[in-house]
Amino acid sequence: MGALCCRQQPIDFDGEVNLFHFNLLRCVGKGAFGKVRVVQHKQTKDLYALKYINKARCVKQKAVPNIIQERRLLEEVRRRPKKLPLAIDHPFIVNLRYAFQDDENCFFVLDLMLGGDLRFHLERLGNLSEESVQLYTAELSSALSYLHEKRIIHRDIKPDNILLDEQGHAHLTDFNIAVHYSERRMLTGVAGSMAYMAPEILVKKGYLNTIDWWSLGICMYELIFGKRPYRGRTNGDLTHSIIKDNLRFPDDAEMKCSKRGIHFLSCLLERDVTKRLGCKPDGEGLRDIREHPWLSSLDWDKLESKQLQAPFIPDSKRANFDASHELEELLLEDNPLKAQHRKKDVSTMSPEMRQMEEQFTPYNFKQMRRRSYYPNNQIVSTMTVTSSSGLGYSRPTTPLTPLGESSPLPNHFEMREKELQQQGREAESYDMRPSNAF
Repeated sequence: MGALCCRQQPIDFDGEVNLFHFNLLRCVGKGAFGKVRVVQHKQTKDLYALKYINKARCVKQKAVPNIIQERRLLEEVRRRPKKLPLAIDHPFIVNLRYAFQDDENCFFVLDLMLGGDLRFHLERLGNLSEESVQLYTAELSSALSYLHEKRIIHRDIKPDNILLDEQGHAHLTDFNIAVHYSERRMLTGVAGSMAYMAPEILVKKGYLNTIDWWSLGICMYELIFGKRPYRGRTNGDLTHSIIKDNLRFPDDAEMKCSKRGIHFLSCLLERDVTKRLGCKPDGEGLRDIREHPWLSSLDWDKLESKQLQAPFIPDSKRANFDASHELEELLLEDNPLKAQHRKKDVSTMSPEMRQMEEQFTPYNFKQMRRRSYYPNNQIVSTMTVTSSSGLGYSRPTTPLTPLGESSPLPNHFEMREKELQQQGREAESYDMRPSNAF
């Protein structure tokens, strides 16, 4: 009789996605509101990265709008090539595959990147080769141009938020402070990581998508030379340096980077946004990047289909993340993550909890239930993907790692309290990473 009581309920894979659909594997990242771990879909055996965010912490830190905004934007970041009208992802963005919630957490199920983030590799190697950074620049330029076509600014481009797949291709992640924009209204909120902020953010005179190209320039400079061009011991010093200091390159710059590469970086780090590389509208900015002598030799068709060989291939035999996260989960976690049936009672929820309940809507990339972003959250269209193999998704096939073996995953899915534009107002916050840090 007891055996019957303890029998597991069958999993309805045709129903709404939930945590029971996944096997929980290694814990590989930690943020302000939750953690990241590798998961395996029980039916398909595919591996993903599960980012889970504690609702109570979000409410306490007043970050509920950020989480909802990130969920909405990730659904929007979908590519539909002419030959593949139902494909839902961009080749160089960490794409959303599932979203759902339980009574305690909100969950993002994302592409699993086995190669680690560029911060991890930068700290391990000191700097990266020009050839590698050249490929990353081209791939990320494609991703940024795609986002800007959708009127989305990322606002937090840095090595921590660039993940490599197992073939060494770069992918942009962390849309926690990404925001929609319109040329008719400049944004003014100070958001992002200060060391990578464009001058137009810091002078508080308004900005648009031009800030992403500056941040890309800072990031690529740091990857090649092992340090950023603008530094300061205090936030005030750093702000002054970004706004006023001349762009300088290390004395040994030409030993690490060609003159064409140095010129390319100089064009990205141009304070005049009308002259900054990549900033022209209607696709002309990306065309300028493609035609720049540093990148003009690349076959961009092969690049966007991931047919170009990456110069740097992450070591598949090692964990490309901070292993201390898993140890902490095993030894210190009082309330480890586990699947549980819902006991929600909307009538007893706080307004913030109710907002998450209503607006953090479920998502399944195989059943693309497109919802409106208005309070009633009605479904406005539905498309069903019957076979992922028939669509040729750009996400590389992830080799299955047997349970109990190492499943590398980057350690920088950061989940911080940050600002977003909402109802015409912007909160002001930014990552206070020490300004004199590497």
